[in-house]
Amino acid sequence: MATPLECREALTTFSENLGKATGNARAAAQLDRSLSCWISDLDLTFTGQLRGGRIEGLDEAPGKPATKAQIRLALSGDDLLALVAGRLNFAKAWGSGRVKLEASILDLLKLRSLL
Repeated sequence: MATPLECREALTTFSENLGKATGNARAAAQLDRSLSCWISDLDLTFTGQLRGGRIEGLDEAPGKPATKAQIRLALSGDDLLALVAGRLNFAKAWGSGRVKLEASILDLLKLRSLL
């Protein structure tokens, strides 16, 4: 089982990868949206602001998200690590319910190039 520190490091790596995005992925990464990532097996939520191609102000709190972010992820810690490392395909994980992503339709359309 992934630890809270490993999950934070994976989200930091994901943020760094967003900053290196090019083409359509770069445009999607430029969204300015609140973001939450609930790690279901740890019952821990990371929150931050997707801004300028990075995740800023990454905080963590126990339990499910206290407020509804504009972009919401829910997954296990191990799945987060696997996604960031490229060992888990996002589309397959989302389709099977291992990963949940909620956002507005317009944001989902923009985010698809990142996923």
